[in-house]
Amino acid sequence: MGKKATKAADSIYCLARYEAATQDERFSSREKASEVTGIDRTKLARIELGNVTPYPDEVLSMAQAYNTPELCNAYCAEECPIGKTTVKKVVMDDFDRLSLKVLGSLKNVDGLMNGLISISEDGRVDTDEIESFNEILDELDKIATSAQALKIWAQKNI
Repeated sequence: MGKKATKAADSIYCLARYEAATQDERFSSREKASEVTGIDRTKLARIELGNVTPYPDEVLSMAQAYNTPELCNAYCAEECPIGKTTVKKVVMDDFDRLSLKVLGSLKNVDGLMNGLISISEDGRVDTDEIESFNEILDELDKIATSAQALKIWAQKNI
């Protein structure tokens, strides 16, 4: 296996390549990984070192090659100018924990539904309903984030 890049050790891209190397030795070095991903070796090094932000197609290539779909979510949530405002970063966990998070976020779905029906009955959100509406939106965000984490887990493991 190639030597560990200590300067890039906390890079999600480097960590993903190291994880992939445990299953496929081609990812033990940047040179071999660059052949598989189609990303120039020096560009891959600059990405892993945090010197450049990868292009979306490069992130997709790494995610597919390394079998780490969470790279796409991390890129969108943390690096993409549009995604930073629209995508929540998911926390990857074991299947049982992710399932429990999804189930936990769904436990009050009837209350959310009733609250949303109550607010939307007149076709608008009145000023006295804004706080309740924002609470509903926050809960929907939790459901969506939990569901996305479970979906990414499935893409990676099934």
